[in-house]
Amino acid sequence: MTTRFTASKQLVLFVALFFACAVSAQRKPNIIIIYADDVGYGDLSCYGMTRIQTPHIDRLAAEGLRFTNAHSTSATCTPSRYGILTGKYPWRQKGTGVAPGDASLIIPMNKGTMPLTLQQAGYQTAAIGKWHLGLGTNGTIDWNGDIKPGPNEVGFTYSFIMPATLDRVPCVYVENHRVVNLDPGDPIAVNYQHKIGNDPTGKENPEMLRIKPDPQQGHNQTIIDSISRIGWMSGGHSARWKDEDIAGTITQKAIQFIGKNKQQPFFLYFATGDIHVPRYPHSMFRGKSGMGLRGDAILQLDYTVGQIVHALDSLHLTNNTLIIFSSDNGPVVNDGYLDGSVEHLGDHHPGGALRGGKYSIFEAGTRVPLIVKWPGQVKAGKTTNALFSQVDLYASLAKLAGHSLNNGDGPDSFERLRVLLGKRDEDRAFLIEDARGLSVTKGQWKYIVPNNGAAYDKAVNIELGNLPKPQLYNMQTDIREQYNVAEQHPEIVKELAALLDKVKADN
Repeated sequence: MTTRFTASKQLVLFVALFFACAVSAQRKPNIIIIYADDVGYGDLSCYGMTRIQTPHIDRLAAEGLRFTNAHSTSATCTPSRYGILTGKYPWRQKGTGVAPGDASLIIPMNKGTMPLTLQQAGYQTAAIGKWHLGLGTNGTIDWNGDIKPGPNEVGFTYSFIMPATLDRVPCVYVENHRVVNLDPGDPIAVNYQHKIGNDPTGKENPEMLRIKPDPQQGHNQTIIDSISRIGWMSGGHSARWKDEDIAGTITQKAIQFIGKNKQQPFFLYFATGDIHVPRYPHSMFRGKSGMGLRGDAILQLDYTVGQIVHALDSLHLTNNTLIIFSSDNGPVVNDGYLDGSVEHLGDHHPGGALRGGKYSIFEAGTRVPLIVKWPGQVKAGKTTNALFSQVDLYASLAKLAGHSLNNGDGPDSFERLRVLLGKRDEDRAFLIEDARGLSVTKGQWKYIVPNNGAAYDKAVNIELGNLPKPQLYNMQTDIREQYNVAEQHPEIVKELAALLDKVKADN
């Protein structure tokens, strides 16, 4: 009797310990980064947009923490994505300009990345949506075979991506290492130097287009889904996407990944195509905003966020999931297509009160929405003005996952988890950003390095912020960057220039 009782008791203790360990493992939170494209500081109703409402994103803010001084590392998409996934300033790495659709993989495979670190911490990791960080090596990609290296080689256990941007060929999805729905009898070829194949182009066949390209900006090469793109593509007709289906397709893939991994910690990097050009959202959103296709795409983005949140709620994962919503850079209205967005903009200011926009070293180029929600861990409805950079997400999320970075990984990423979760309102020690030039922000001061580049981009109607002399702005009293006080404060200019030189030397 005693022996049988002892054995039973040991079995009960074993089972209890097993479930205790399982519960303990589930206390490691799921992490979702929703990375929007070209969404400006003033493009959401929780950041002051009045023309249309973004209720699902507003709900994230109401139930979480809203940052008012958060920044991408760069004013364009490829470098910002590089910075967030590697924890390294993109200006340190060659090839981090706006990448063509046939660029080689930019992220080094001999260093740690955010997804790789989280994978080592026990997470299933997925990249779903826009990639734009290159594929393959040595400038060659076999679109008809295994496409590698790519997301799976830098830490993602699953990937379903658009290789570059929506306006660049090839306009296909790549799942893990293969183009989706590719017909072997219709192989894909891509070229960015000269025309290939017999597919019509926007330049030669404008009558076939549903949206006209801006003649100042190109976008008039191979026509895919009645929209001409940058670059030439032949073949792969059964694999080509329909623009109006992109948001729904990648959202479905994201929800499938969440459902498949509901019993284990997961990290989802969900990079939407909205609101990047060409804007052609689903018919349920087209014409609904009163602001043209750009406004319609904002509605689609908001709906997409709502679908992700609804999936978490339905699977009872909400309380154990950290959601981070942000954008890769600031706004642009006309970025290559005459889609009516300029004419329907009205009194809306996509950058809010900020100067500049996408491509600009002025504040609207990199100050972007950032919202963090984690029930029970992040106080609902809070706003913080703490200076924060997306480059710090790598070290901060590694800390959350209980994993230390290896020496040399995430060299520019500061661990700022308590700030990210709203436990502390503390500015980053300094902030460095780039837009074909560099700026340094420290405390109240922002210094823009002298640059002989163009001061204004007429094609996109954006001030770029370049001047051949130093610029210094007091961001506490002059958030619009109207008054250059570099001559009045040469000591501050000298201090910030020396700081930048030191950071460069630390490479």
